[in-house]
Amino acid sequence: MNFIKRAGLNVWAKKGRSLLLILVSAAILMFVLAGLLIRSAAVKATNQAKADVGATLTLSANRQAAFKKMNQSSSSTTKRSRPKLTLTPVKLSDATKIAKLSHVGSYNVTSSTSVNAKSYDTVSTSTGMGSSGGGPGGMKSAASSGDTQINGVSATSLTSDFSNQQSKIVKGRGITSTDRNTNHVVIEKELASQNDLSVGDTLTVKETSGSKDTVKLKVVGIYRASSSSSSSAGPMSTDPSNTMYTSYTLANTVKGSKYANTADSVTFNVTAPSQVSSVKKSGKALINTSKYTLSTDDASYQMVKSSMASVESFANKIVWLVAIAGTIILALIVILMIRERRFEIGVLLSLGEARWKIVAQFLTEMIMVLVVALVIAGAGGKLVGNQLGAQLTKQTAQTTQVTQTQSGGQNGGQPGGQSAGGHGGPGSRTQSTQQAKLAITVSAVDLAELGGFGLAIMFLSIMLASGGILRLQPKKVLIE
Repeated sequence: MNFIKRAGLNVWAKKGRSLLLILVSAAILMFVLAGLLIRSAAVKATNQAKADVGATLTLSANRQAAFKKMNQSSSSTTKRSRPKLTLTPVKLSDATKIAKLSHVGSYNVTSSTSVNAKSYDTVSTSTGMGSSGGGPGGMKSAASSGDTQINGVSATSLTSDFSNQQSKIVKGRGITSTDRNTNHVVIEKELASQNDLSVGDTLTVKETSGSKDTVKLKVVGIYRASSSSSSSAGPMSTDPSNTMYTSYTLANTVKGSKYANTADSVTFNVTAPSQVSSVKKSGKALINTSKYTLSTDDASYQMVKSSMASVESFANKIVWLVAIAGTIILALIVILMIRERRFEIGVLLSLGEARWKIVAQFLTEMIMVLVVALVIAGAGGKLVGNQLGAQLTKQTAQTTQVTQTQSGGQNGGQPGGQSAGGHGGPGSRTQSTQQAKLAITVSAVDLAELGGFGLAIMFLSIMLASGGILRLQPKKVLIE
C-alpha cells in the first residue's frame, strides 16, 4: 500500500491523536506567526518613519565662534568698555544654496523681534511678574525689550509648534509664503478675546528702538497656544499669548534695514533622514563655518528607529524561542506516538517496507496536521500579534519617555529651546514621544514563511524521533 494513502487513513482513524497534534501545532505556529508579523510590522514602521518623522538641518549663527571672538576682544580692552556678543544674521542667499541640495524639501525662515503694544492691551501673567499690560492704560516696557513677541516665519505650518499640533489655527488662516512683504499677523486667542479683535481687524505696535515708529498690522488669523505654554513661561517673561506670528520680512523691517534678506535661523526639512549626514556635509561646504553653523536634529527619527529596533529584536527572539521549544515539544510527542506504534512498524518492516518509507509516512501525517494548523494559526496569529505588538510598543514608549526625561534633566535643556515668549521659538524642534504604530497584517508571504518554519519544525521532530525506527528489528518487535 502506498505510504501516502496509509498516512491519510491513519490520520483519519486516530482522530483524537490527530486533533491533539493539530492543537499543539496550531499553538506553536500561532506564536511563531505573531513574532513574524511583529517583526515585519516593525520593519515597515521604521521605513515609514523615514518618510513621516523626518529630520531637520538648522542654519544659524555660530555662537561658539562669536563667544571666542568676544573673549578675545575682552582681553584687549579695558573693563569699562565690555564687549558685546555679536551674532551674524544668516544671509538668505546662503540658505537658498542649501535648499537646492538633494533630499532637502521645504525650509522655514525665522526672524524674531519684540515690539510694544500701542492700540491694545497685552495679556498679563498670573504671577504679575511679566508684562502688566502694554499700550493704553498699561505700564511702559523697557525700550530694549518689548511686551509683544514677534515670530517671523516663512509659514506657520512649518514651525514645530503648529506641526506638532501644540498650537492650532482657530479662526482665519496661518502665515504662508504669500504673506511676504505684507503686514499680516496671526495673534493668540486670549489676546484677541481680551481686546475684542477678530480676523480683518488692525492693531498698532511701536518699535522698541530707533525712531520708535508705529506699525499697523492686519489680523488674518487667530491661533490657540498649548495649555502648557503659560506654565513653561519664566517669571520674567511675557505671557505666551503676547506672541504674534508674521512673515519674516515684516520682522526684519521692524528690526531695521540692515536685517533685510537675512534671518535668525533657517530650518531645512530633510526628506530622507538616513541621508541627513551627507546633506549636512554638502551644506557645510556652501557656507562660511566661521560665521554660521549647520546643526542636525533627527531625534524623532532616531527615537522611532531605536524603539522599532527593540521591537524587531524582541520579535526575532519570539520566533526562535517558540521554534526551538516547538521542535522539542513536537519531537517528544512524535517519539511517544512512535512507541505506541511499534507493532505497526514491525509488521511493515516484516512485509519488506523500506525504512525511509515508514519515516516518510510519519512526515506525511505531520504535514497533513500542519496544513490544518496553518489555517488555525493564520486566523488567530493576527489577534495574538496585535496584542503582543500593542503591549510591546507601549512598554517601549514608556522606557523611551523615561530615558528622555532623565536625559533632559541632566542636560538642563537644549539650546534654542525657550524663546522670549516663554515657549519654543519658531525654529525650535520639540521632541515628542510619538511612537510608530504597528500595522499588523497577514499576507501570503507571511503564511508561506510560517509554512516553511512549520515544515522545518515537523522535519526536525521526525528526524529526532526516527532514530528508534531505524534501530528496530522486525522479529524482535513481533516477539515482544
